[in-house]
Amino acid sequence: MKNILVPLGLSEPSISIAQLQYAIDFAKEFKATVYVVKVFKKSPRSGSLPLINKTLEEITMFSIEEEVSKIDKKGVKVIALPLEGELLEAIPKFKLQHTIDLLVLGAEVSDIKNPYFLGETSGALVKKTEIPILIVPQMYAFKPVKKILMSIKSGIIKKKSALTPLKEILSTFNAEMKLLQIKTADFLPEDSDLDTDLRSITSSYKVSENATLFQGVLEHLNENYPDLLCVFRRKRGFFSKLWEENTILKKDFDSRIPLLVLRGSD
Repeated sequence: MKNILVPLGLSEPSISIAQLQYAIDFAKEFKATVYVVKVFKKSPRSGSLPLINKTLEEITMFSIEEEVSKIDKKGVKVIALPLEGELLEAIPKFKLQHTIDLLVLGAEVSDIKNPYFLGETSGALVKKTEIPILIVPQMYAFKPVKKILMSIKSGIIKKKSALTPLKEILSTFNAEMKLLQIKTADFLPEDSDLDTDLRSITSSYKVSENATLFQGVLEHLNENYPDLLCVFRRKRGFFSKLWEENTILKKDFDSRIPLLVLRGSD
């Protein structure tokens, strides 16, 4: 894991700073570079267009650097990077030039008045991007990952590189992973077949029967006290009921620990 991307400006400033500090601390363990990005839109006006756009880029760069100055970089290489256009389009274009191994997002404010776990932009990134995503709760302080709870419905993994980030985390932190397979009403017999790679990194395995994957996860979170929750992002998986909307409501899912979302086969 060499390059980690952290978008700013998706939520409250305090969350951006907290998520950035977590990303820095996390990146230090992997000796990774952190790209801190913020988007700006070119002016549609003609005339002095190049000068206006240059100014917008400089203002965005200053805004990123101001946020970065508030955190402890701990020797990690941090690159401030303004990106032009919409975030959902800018990140894939940037990934074509620089391999991005992980995207770090912050969950929404843990306020009773805020019904969202992820806002529209963050939710859309989870839904659409090919990049593995780590979602960090508000004000969550970094600590070494020692126990991981991975929740799956199907043990079939067609995208072989999907497990790469998880393998690196397990290796770097010398962590253990408990695999929880949840059987719901639409569970298929072939779902019981566990992928060979997945089986090789599993320390313990448990099967649970629940109405939904959400219920199964929440039931076992308190039992296992993991440092990290890991799920697949696939249409018949953890976020299947959330495909219609980009936002994710807290009533549907909320987490007090970091959530690693891997790209599975659709």
